[in-house]
Order: sequence, then structure tokens, then C-alpha cells
Amino acid sequence: MNQTTELELNVTTEQGLRALAEEGHTVEVLCKADPERKGPSWYGLWIMQTVGNDGKEKILVTARTRVTQNAIRVREFKTATGVISFLVGVGFSQASIPMKNGETTSHRLVND
Repeated sequence: MNQTTELELNVTTEQGLRALAEEGHTVEVLCKADPERKGPSWYGLWIMQTVGNDGKEKILVTARTRVTQNAIRVREFKTATGVISFLVGVGFSQASIPMKNGETTSHRLVND
């Protein structure tokens, strides 16, 4: 039998995240480790995902580092500054960062 199955991945690249945010998807920042302050900076572990109006989630992955062919890695942010820079680069005018493991903050682009 010749049957093709469409597989919808629950991951997106930076370019895909930007496009989904522009389409109205929410971008969530998830804290994966309690941040620690070292001097003037905060270090922790954050990841991002988009959530569509249908509730479908897509985790941000990086296409820059491929250990093996077809390897997918979740994009991790290790500083609060990195999270802020990424969100501003996507087009958000504000950045809210969760500061406790397990917490999430949401961002949505506002169309003027």
C-alpha cells in the first residue's frame, strides 16, 4: 500500500516562531530552573513555545547546532538578558520573565 502520513511536528525555529507570533499565536517563556543573581545579571534556564488559538504548542528549537543529521535541540536561554533580547527581536515592546522553576509568562504581539 502506498500511503503517506502527514506528520505535524510540535517544534518551530526562530523564523517560524516570529511568523506564528505575527499570526496571533501567544509566545510563552517557561522557567526550567530557578535563576540566580551573579553581579548585575540573572542566570537560569528558560525555554520558549508558541500556543495557537487551538491550543497547539510548538517548542522553539535551534537549527544552528546539529550534533548529528536530523538532530533537534530545544533552544535554551541561560540569561535574563538573552530572553529579553530575543523577545524584543521578535517584536515585543515588553518582556516578562518567570523567575521560579515551573512558572510561565505569556506574550502576544499587538497589531496597531
